[in-house]
Amino acid sequence: MNVEEFRDYCLAKKGVKETFPFDEHTLVFKVMGKMFALIPLERIPPQANLKCDPERAIELREEHDGIITPGYHMSKVHWNTLFYENLRDTLTKELIDHSYDLVVNKLPNKLKVELEKL
Repeated sequence: MNVEEFRDYCLAKKGVKETFPFDEHTLVFKVMGKMFALIPLERIPPQANLKCDPERAIELREEHDGIITPGYHMSKVHWNTLFYENLRDTLTKELIDHSYDLVVNKLPNKLKVELEKL
């Protein structure tokens, strides 16, 4: 998966918008205003930060040592950094879905209702 495919996959999800809230080099994907993915566009090799269940995050880091690491400049408990070009596309998509779902499940009911209407 390359950055364009990563971006397209995120944007295809319901209620997602892309922003540059930190600087012009860090692309952030939000669902209903809540962040679920970041891509630092100038990092080589390409990488992304995704939210993750803490227990699963540890398992993923052990299973994909050096390819999935604790979130760079993020909470090391709740975020992972993925060197996504080194992962199967199916796993990357699964982890994007997981991050999106974690954020959606924590949304206030009012925002969940709005999201369902989209």
